[in-house]
Amino acid sequence: MPDLRAGGAPALRPPRAPLAPPVPVQPPLGLGIPGYAHPLVAPLEWGELARAPRAVHWSVLNVAGSGGGPGSRPDPHCLQAAGALRCAGVRVLGQLDLRWGRRPFGELITEAHRYLEWYKVDGFYLERCPTERSLLQTVRRTSTTLGALSPGAHIVLAHGTHPYPGYAEAADQLVTFAGSWTDYRWSQVAEWTAEHPAERFVHQVHGVPRSHLEEAMRIARWHGAGTVYFTDRRSWEAMPGYWDEIVSRIGRQVSE
Repeated sequence: MPDLRAGGAPALRPPRAPLAPPVPVQPPLGLGIPGYAHPLVAPLEWGELARAPRAVHWSVLNVAGSGGGPGSRPDPHCLQAAGALRCAGVRVLGQLDLRWGRRPFGELITEAHRYLEWYKVDGFYLERCPTERSLLQTVRRTSTTLGALSPGAHIVLAHGTHPYPGYAEAADQLVTFAGSWTDYRWSQVAEWTAEHPAERFVHQVHGVPRSHLEEAMRIARWHGAGTVYFTDRRSWEAMPGYWDEIVSRIGRQVSE
């Protein structure tokens, strides 16, 4: 029998085994700080943030306290704290209270201008953001205007729960959980979030015991959140008792 290969015909090769699908690499978690007490009251907390830039994605600046906002005049203590964070490479977000969609548009934009002029913020954290489909265009108008005021501004919509899916296109990140550890342990994630990368979602959980910190981080990864804030306190204003531990855990992920 003639050798077919000698005549120039290609030799037959066994079929290759199909390649296994690539395993998606989940980005490391980072911290999104909902906002500590005024820097004059909590200087330690603000100072620690500037010393952990690799672990902190952003921190919220709330100058006026209850109700949020930049205040009626520049605050030198907040100016100093914000400047230190920005110099360290941490985004500073001005807090704007949407009051579940009832806040007048003009008031929000006036406050945004003050944040930009006085504190040079890197973006905005829209507190008490509505979740309904009917208010999506109202929120989209606000976020689009903020982006026009400050090109490249990082916009976070703080719903605290899963909103109508269209909100995912109106901002850089959504806070889809804000609440207690008891609720977080048994929480469910909306199916539509799987269509977006983990970098788009934020989880904020209070009352997390130190012994359950690793479990909380696993839940965040399982639910597809890329930015988190866990604390053993009952509010956001004070630094968690295990701050060094959580920064160390997240810092190791970043360095890897």
